[in-house]
This record gives sequence, C-alpha cells and structure tokens, in this order.
Amino acid sequence: MRKFYDHITHVAGSVVTVTATGIGYDELAVIKTRRGSSLAQVIRLEGDHVSMQVFAGTQGVSTGDKVRFLGRPMQVVFSENLMGRIFNGSGEPRDDRPALDDEMIEIGGPSVNPVRRRLPDKMVRTGIPMIDIFNTLVVSQKLPIFSTPGEPYNQLLARVGLQAEADVIILGGMGLRHDDYLTFRNTFEASGVLHRTIMFIHTAADPVVETLLVPDLALAVGEAFAMQGKRVLVLLTDMTAFADALKEVAITMEQIPSNRGYPGDLYSQLARRYEKAVDFEDAGSVTVLAVTTMPGGDVTHPVPDNTGYITEGQFYLTNGRIEPFGSLSRLKQRVNGKTRDDHRAIMDACIQLYAGCRESREKRSMGFEMSPWDEKLLRYGELFEAKIMDLSVDIPLEKALDLCWEILAECLEPAETGIRRALIEAHWPKSLGDRAKTEQLAAKAEKTDPAYKGSAVTV
Repeated sequence: MRKFYDHITHVAGSVVTVTATGIGYDELAVIKTRRGSSLAQVIRLEGDHVSMQVFAGTQGVSTGDKVRFLGRPMQVVFSENLMGRIFNGSGEPRDDRPALDDEMIEIGGPSVNPVRRRLPDKMVRTGIPMIDIFNTLVVSQKLPIFSTPGEPYNQLLARVGLQAEADVIILGGMGLRHDDYLTFRNTFEASGVLHRTIMFIHTAADPVVETLLVPDLALAVGEAFAMQGKRVLVLLTDMTAFADALKEVAITMEQIPSNRGYPGDLYSQLARRYEKAVDFEDAGSVTVLAVTTMPGGDVTHPVPDNTGYITEGQFYLTNGRIEPFGSLSRLKQRVNGKTRDDHRAIMDACIQLYAGCRESREKRSMGFEMSPWDEKLLRYGELFEAKIMDLSVDIPLEKALDLCWEILAECLEPAETGIRRALIEAHWPKSLGDRAKTEQLAAKAEKTDPAYKGSAVTV
C-alpha cells in the first residue's frame, strides 16, 4: 500500500502540484477530496515537485486534500466483452451497463518495432468510389481527413466504419457534440455493426483533459486485438480537439508556447498516436483514419501542418465531397495494380478529364466561347460529380470502375479518353458504344437524305 501525500502546493486549471518522492512519469494518482475521489496522471517531474493533470477537473480540490499514487500508468480493460460497449474518456462505461473486471492493459506504450511490421500491400474496401478508385485506403495506413467545421466529416467516418472490411471498429470521439455521438451510436446500431464496435466517447460537456486519453485508449485496445490476428480499424475525430487540449494543459503548466500557442512537442504528440498503425508480420493489423478540422480552412494551421508530415497522405473534404485535387494516398500504388487491369488507367484518365472540366467551367464563367470539346468536358464533369464524387454513392470497386467506363462512353469517343487501346477493347461498354454509333449514323443519314424520317439504322 502506497502512502498518502498531503503537501499540495499549487492548483491551477486542471493541474495539481504536490511534493512527493519516488514517483514515475505517467503514473496514476487518486486525490481524496470532500466530494469523493478524482483520478490524476503525472505529467511533470521537477525534483520532488510532481505535477498531475486531474481528469475530472480541479473543482473541489484544496491544498489540504490527500494524494495517493498507484505505482502504475493508466490502464484499460481488454477482452472480447468490450464489443458493443461505449466508454467515456476515462475508460468508464457510459452506456448504463456494468463496468468490466477483465484483464487490464497499459495505454500509451511505444509504437511497434519496424522489424515486426509488414509492408502495406492489402486494400481496405470502403464502397466509396472516391476512396476505392482514386485514393485507395491500405491496411495499416494512417490517413487524416482534412476538413473545415460544418463539413459532413463524421458522416463520412461513420460510413467508412460501416462498410470497411474490418473485424473490429474502434471509434475515439473527442469533443463531440451530443447529437454527433448519438448519430454514431444509432448508425452503427441500425446497420448491425455495433456488435463489433467499441466506442470511447468524450463529449464537449466532459472535462477537457479527458480528451487526451481517448486516442490512447482506442489505440491500445486496437493493438491488443491486432495481436490476436484481427483486422482493426480505428476512427478518431477530431484530432484538432486533442491538440487544443494539449495546448490548454501546456498553458496551465506555463510552458513556452510554440506556433499559435501550441506546445513545442505537438509533432511528437501527434506522431506518437499515428505511428500505432501497423500490419503485424504474424498477426493482425491496425488502420487509422482520423479527422483533422482546419480552423478557417487554413491548411497551414499547426495541427494539419504537422499531421501532413506524419501521415501517408490525406483526404480533403470540401463542399460535401472528397476533393480529387489535393487528396492523396501515398500507398495506393501498392494495391491498385492488383485489383483490376484497368484500375490505374481509369484513375488517371478520369482525374485528368475532370481537371479539363474545371478549366472549361472557368472559361464559361469568364464568357469565353465554348468549343465542342469544352461541351463534352462539361457534360462529363456533371456525370462524374453526380455518379462518382457524391458521397452517397455506395458501390463495390468493380462496379465503380464499370460506372466510370459508362460515363466516359456517354460523353467521349474512345480515342479522346487517353486510355490505351487494349484496355478500351476489353472494357469499353459495348451497348453504349453501339448506341452512340447508331445516333451518329442516323444524324448523317438525315443530312444526306431529305426523305429520311427516323428510319431504323443498324450497326
């Protein structure tokens, strides 16, 4: 039994400083107050001065209260009984069900030794064409969704959770509005995936410092399941709220601020979490998809700026769509050559043509004369946005590739796509091609023969 310390010398914000010896970094402590007990974690050691962040806040804590250190870091329950459960930022149940007393594992440990990692080479199918075709998500990849507040990033994250190929889905919510939390819970429950989902939810009404525990709880549990051979998908939202909580604690600790007031170790704090993504050589995998909101849409903000150096690409969510320009999956080339022989060609051709559509729209908006080619590109862009870019589209990869071919055939001639002849001969939609050729022959016949009145023309 560890002894109590009652020499609390300083209380500021969510941080309490006590005089104690023989204490370790990240060690847990229990503060006994008149209102009950509060859990805290050591965040700074300076001689015999120990600073701790109190997860429930310091309201009600006085300098006369007693502190007992537990001699261990933060732990979380791990077992199959976690499936379908919802916990708060301290790992306690928030679904009105009993607490679990199964095996406990430590959180916040080091990332996996690279020697134990497999090179990423397996696709994660999501049913979202803008991901599956153009920026494929890969097993063990760490990818952020860069978005501005107000975009449907939580809806996108929920869809990926519903449709991705994964054995376990772990949601880490930070600073969520209560209705967003309910949306996640109700969506997973209605879609029948709650039985393989675990949620660690911190809402905007909860103590801010609990935000810091959510990623570590989610990733520790995910890593433990991966060691059992399971494919784990960890969804985190919003990492900017996590960084803001770091900033709040740093200000309370009177640390020298860095860019825009964030702590100087922001990069290390983010990397410590993202680097938990792994594909074990002889076990399962952890794939991380995390939302990063950009205040004012500023990609140079410290949080997205540092995130971009850590992760393997990013998705930009703009105007309710995944923006094809700027979005990037740096690992997609490791898998999209193994899906179907036309995958890379369709990916390149469709984006190139959509870029041309953007240029044609600019010409039109400035009043320039539109060429027949511009008209084709404009038509192509409308169909591409409606049938492929719309986030409500939910189709398998192969059907999405076929749909891209149909859009091309409806708007363009085969030679105008820039795709090599062998692929066109193998995949060009025959029915659409015949129909287009029939219409061309009919138009030609009407011009050359005034008596022609829509007679049948066959090919």
